[in-house]
Amino acid sequence: MENALVLFETDAAFREKLTAALQDIKIIFNEGADTGRIDPAVLPDTTVIFGNPGAEFLKLCPRLKWLQLQTAGANGYVSGEIGPDTILTCATGGYGPGVSEHMMAMTLELFKKLHLYRDGQIKKSWCPRGIVKSVEGAVVLVVGLGDIGAGYARRMKALGAYVIGLRRTPHPKPEYVDELYLSDKLEELLPRADIVALIVPGTDATRGIIGRPQIGKMKRGAVIINAGRGSAIDTEALCDALESGALDGAGLDVTDPEPLPPDHRLWTLENAVITPHIAGGRHMIETGRLVMELNLENTFRFIKGQPLKSRVDLKTGYRIPE
Repeated sequence: MENALVLFETDAAFREKLTAALQDIKIIFNEGADTGRIDPAVLPDTTVIFGNPGAEFLKLCPRLKWLQLQTAGANGYVSGEIGPDTILTCATGGYGPGVSEHMMAMTLELFKKLHLYRDGQIKKSWCPRGIVKSVEGAVVLVVGLGDIGAGYARRMKALGAYVIGLRRTPHPKPEYVDELYLSDKLEELLPRADIVALIVPGTDATRGIIGRPQIGKMKRGAVIINAGRGSAIDTEALCDALESGALDGAGLDVTDPEPLPPDHRLWTLENAVITPHIAGGRHMIETGRLVMELNLENTFRFIKGQPLKSRVDLKTGYRIPE
């Protein structure tokens, strides 16, 4: 008999629906990421996994047909960790609202200097911190116009910003974007942006796309938001720009290195807003609901032999367009 492993916390409704869908497959619910609690005897016959197991664990599942990740990113799973015949799907579609709202909140926090006033509150300091900025009319460059990037672009457009989007592959321009270009136009567009928002996966192609040369081309006083992967930004170059005032601020839900070491100077920069990679995950109830719905929809498609949503290209690490 085939087995399916569920390696994340679920609710009763999800378990009931999944059990009804996978009638001919034995489902093993392992609430949490600790795969050490799973009986090794079930692994040779495991054909479906819902979760993000480690590479060594996957080697024990030679019959694996489908791996449904619970993250939007698939880095760590496209370098030979799974066989070429295994279907890999990510949770793109589940994190758009949560992460894009977090990015928007960071943008407003930096533009209105709310982080500085919070610092002042802790010190019991009633002191104005100078001129603030308006999002209305600001030029926003969204690097990575996927599900999350599109959500951020829509929200910023609704606030009156002028939105420029960058994509890796050609795509029709959506109405919430004023201009749309391919990623090779990044350096040409950086000088125009008041806000540079990064939401790209962790791949060789995206590593260091914002380095010292690129930061040098950014508008003085611009802010940068990163909720994709910390490796997209040269951290030391960013720190230098924040310290010198070349950039007004940075909102970072991801860093490089990650976790950020306690003695790293980025912690001490007052114009840096840092959150510990929590924009996604299950920190918002709606996110958990959306991710579980995606798991179920893909399960129904898998049973019927239909194409799965959010399928990942094992060569590039990017989601395959549907």
